[in-house]
Amino acid sequence: MSAEEPVTDLYDLRVVVERIEGRSVCGLQPGDYIDLTESNRLRIPTGRHFCLYALAACLPLLPAKQRPLPPEDWLARDCHVACPDPDERVIMRIERTARRRIPTEELT
Repeated sequence: MSAEEPVTDLYDLRVVVERIEGRSVCGLQPGDYIDLTESNRLRIPTGRHFCLYALAACLPLLPAKQRPLPPEDWLARDCHVACPDPDERVIMRIERTARRRIPTEELT
């Protein structure tokens, strides 16, 4: 990466099951997580799973959480997402885990 090359600062993220306020039909447990790294790589720990519907609830927020946000932006302060299944009430937390400088040319 040269000094003249444009770069984009992005955060790696972790989506963690913080709590379950109902019954966990999908099998998630508090502490389960997925990682989003290098702008687009989704990783689930070996031997674990993550509910597709819980993930779908988070997906619209992840690109915004990857970017630096002004402190007055509500998304800079709010990090919780609820699974859409009202019977389960899985509450997840989106955490920033690392900041990366990625050459803008490598991003789509």
